[in-house]
Amino acid sequence: MPTDFQMTADDIETLPLTATHWGLYRALVENGRLKRLYPWSGDLAPDLAARHAEAIASLPYENRILSPMVREGFLKRGPDSRAERGRERFVAVSWDEAFALAAREIRRIYDDFGPDAAWGRSYGWMSPGQVNSAVTLARRLLMLMGGYVECKNSYSTAAISTIQPYVVGYPDPKSTAWPQILENAQQVVLLGADPLVTNDIDWSTTRHSGIAAFRGLAAKGLPAFDINPIRTISGQALNARWVPVHPGTDTALLLALIRTLFDEGLADIDFLERATTGWRELRAHVFGRLPESAGGDGIDKTPEWAAERTGIDPETIRTLTRQFARKETLILLGWGPQRARFGEMPTWAAWALAAVLGSIGRPGGGILTNLHYSSGGLPDSNGPRLGGISARPDPVRSSKPKRLLEPVPVASITEALLHPGKTIDFNGRKATLPDIRLILWAGGNPFAHQPQTTRLREAWRKPEAVICVETHWTGTARHADIVLPAATTFERSDITTIGTYPNEGIAYMPKLIDPVGEAKSDFEIFRGLAAALGMEAEMTEGLDETGWIERVYDDLGRRARFRSLTLPPFETFRRAGVLLFPEAPAERNYVAFADFRRDPSAYPLMTPSGRIELKSTRVAAYHYDDCPGLPSWFEPPEREALAKPNAFTLVTPKSRDRLHSQLGGTARARAAAEINGTEPVLLNPADMKRLGLRTGDAVLVYNKRGRIRTHVQASADVRTGVAVIRHGAWFDPEEKTNGTLLDRRGCANTLTLDLPTSKLARGNIAHGGIVFVDKWAAGK
Repeated sequence: MPTDFQMTADDIETLPLTATHWGLYRALVENGRLKRLYPWSGDLAPDLAARHAEAIASLPYENRILSPMVREGFLKRGPDSRAERGRERFVAVSWDEAFALAAREIRRIYDDFGPDAAWGRSYGWMSPGQVNSAVTLARRLLMLMGGYVECKNSYSTAAISTIQPYVVGYPDPKSTAWPQILENAQQVVLLGADPLVTNDIDWSTTRHSGIAAFRGLAAKGLPAFDINPIRTISGQALNARWVPVHPGTDTALLLALIRTLFDEGLADIDFLERATTGWRELRAHVFGRLPESAGGDGIDKTPEWAAERTGIDPETIRTLTRQFARKETLILLGWGPQRARFGEMPTWAAWALAAVLGSIGRPGGGILTNLHYSSGGLPDSNGPRLGGISARPDPVRSSKPKRLLEPVPVASITEALLHPGKTIDFNGRKATLPDIRLILWAGGNPFAHQPQTTRLREAWRKPEAVICVETHWTGTARHADIVLPAATTFERSDITTIGTYPNEGIAYMPKLIDPVGEAKSDFEIFRGLAAALGMEAEMTEGLDETGWIERVYDDLGRRARFRSLTLPPFETFRRAGVLLFPEAPAERNYVAFADFRRDPSAYPLMTPSGRIELKSTRVAAYHYDDCPGLPSWFEPPEREALAKPNAFTLVTPKSRDRLHSQLGGTARARAAAEINGTEPVLLNPADMKRLGLRTGDAVLVYNKRGRIRTHVQASADVRTGVAVIRHGAWFDPEEKTNGTLLDRRGCANTLTLDLPTSKLARGNIAHGGIVFVDKWAAGK
């Protein structure tokens, strides 16, 4: 085999293929060590894959957990030592000891407290692969034990996926196909969306079809608008007009746009009559004429009113309204606006704007809510969806008590740990928070995605046992009792989907290197845990890892025949590494809501009225004070603090250099993202000048929730009054003698609000809290 420097394109094509969240790669292995990754020749945006290749290739070797570890105090005193989580050193133990200790705690807690005491909704972007899906395996094990506390929602889409069924009948409506967009789009609005950043990854793996499609859209040179506190990379690619709305005020802008459409006679009344309910109430609402008894607030939502909240001048709002009405307008709604207090409202208001414009159901218009993620909008293939190991087998063990609580919001874990038994309002019902005694977390990092990390750290000391299955020494692993070292993607075999939304094909993932240290594949870890619990046969169904991969492939082949597809033998697929499915012919012509638009009665939506509900009687009937029955304005939290000269509204978008916290432990990704070893805070140059700051200065970013020591960077792409800290930097707390914590890496969630979006979705909040920025004074 030629050396790295001698590799030709033909040589690279002979290397084994593997799959990651960032794309498919050819892997060069020398002397049993992964040396380099080359983007797959079928990647449609290989520059993005290449950007991450060095950091991904270093994953097996940096910050790894090399053997089973147990916190020292837990080894000696068990649950009585829980207050020392996150402070104590770990002790290496054998796998047999680790399995026995973990099984003892799982069995004890199930015997004493039952499944209601187990938080098994392990959550996160585990490594791709159907057989080694860490989240699936953890849930499967605990289902065999009798169950666990079930959760609803995700940290990505809690508010949007909860409100959309009330408005249009579906939590995640299918997007118009990209060929239709490219042919028919006339102008584009990015509303809290940055597809060139968020579409570089995929829940499974990607060949960057969505990136290629968006670049095709940019090449058309259409009029475009970027509504965001940050001038986005995607907006710059579109040469979009930047509309730097203040964080948390999207709803005010949208309601003012709607009011102006009605006021200037630009509303599509015919569409509103045929396809919506509640539009007259919405019209009265935006003019401040809707009675309070019907959900009105008495506010006339003029452009002048909106300007005071959004920072966008009134004439700009009027000009935008006329431009949106003049041409077919395609709204690409991202998931950022809904990760804020009252996050259901901007989603609802955006749908209302599209309805008043009358563009829903047209090839170049409407509103699309997943075009920015996992190749959404690509035409679906004709292939069946890849299956996997079931997460919901029948229990084999009887636990006491047998009662299982109703599902709770996934982001309520901190509240549940601190206030067990508390009753909360949640999407039209009451939910009781469980009394958690056991946490089993695999394939995720709550110390990266849960808001207000310091509060989570306090709550994390409440349960009796915390077991973590992890590849690296993340914040979650460092706050566990028992840590079981998992193999990375490159250290085990598996099979995965290519392109989560379009289902473009499947990829085989061969084992490239031996597990580093004593790591085991997720499958082997959970097989071992099941064996220690006396459930190995039920866990594995008599198959090893290879057997499961072949079963998953054979099942796919059987279902493919119902679609007139014949898959090659498994060995042929394994050697090829990739199998792409043919595109379903009709999918290229798919237009979201086109049938409904043509005949709302014949193609009703899954709403009570069958129409788009601009006012929802169901939501109104809940009588929630933070989520009324039509899109409404609420003042963002903590706004009064902005009067202080060093106060800023915090925004925490995705980093181009990480997948949430993944890659955050690699030197390559840190070098690309950080300044002097910290995730920087980005401020507008005018704000920096006012505070006497220069790029590279050490600063303290703080509020009542937490403190970060970081460095400041000037960016003209950030609106004034806003502080940007991209999320995903690893939580690295220093405990001061007075008991306070100082994060030393720039973990943005140290500062975010742990409040629900509203009583409806109870989603997590990533944006909108207030922070203060001071120049760092050493020793002060």
